[in-house]
Amino acid sequence: MKSELKTLAKGGILRAAINTGNRALVQIDGEKFKGVSPALAQRLADEIGAKMVPVVYSGAGKVFADAGNDIWDIGFLAIDPMRAEQIAFTQPYIVIEASYAVRATSAFKDIDDIDKPGVQVLTAKGSAYDMHLTKTLQNAQLERFGTPPESFVAFQSGRCDAVAGVRASLEGFFGSDPDVRILPGALTSVHQAMVLPKRDDPRITALDDFVASAIADGFVKAAIAG
Repeated sequence: MKSELKTLAKGGILRAAINTGNRALVQIDGEKFKGVSPALAQRLADEIGAKMVPVVYSGAGKVFADAGNDIWDIGFLAIDPMRAEQIAFTQPYIVIEASYAVRATSAFKDIDDIDKPGVQVLTAKGSAYDMHLTKTLQNAQLERFGTPPESFVAFQSGRCDAVAGVRASLEGFFGSDPDVRILPGALTSVHQAMVLPKRDDPRITALDDFVASAIADGFVKAAIAG
């Protein structure tokens, strides 16, 4: 396994796409990255004797858009059939929850209240929940804008009636805002995996074994707990 994974690093450098828009997976502490995704990237680099170099993105859509541009060697994205046509996924290492933030004065009480005629929903372009909403919304109007933080700022400034996001990211951004509520329940459950930028890369089997090992020995659980 290690011999295969060593070839992911070029010149002893493992370029890891790190999406700072998902606070359930990545947190910034000064100049350091914390969270399960950077921890897995560093563990992989250590195991193959490489230096981990973060390639920083503010949204998952931008990570996916760069898959064919030889900018990153490994990444972390939500499993999605559309993305799987171009990139390779391991098994999920974490399942996270997405929900909506709404204005505190709104009549919305739960997730099911959102998909109604006349309701405008804001989502980060290319995110896993954007893909989910594109498939499932039947009555509400979906508007796509920027990265998750950019969509949150736009909502805070008055755009749309609700904004979708990973619950941890919504709580981190709106937690101290008395004018915003986060709805209970799950809009969707997002299965996050490690990825390689080419769909048919045979090294995905070895990377999947790496993920399985990190889950089995408690590394992933400890990294999530911080």
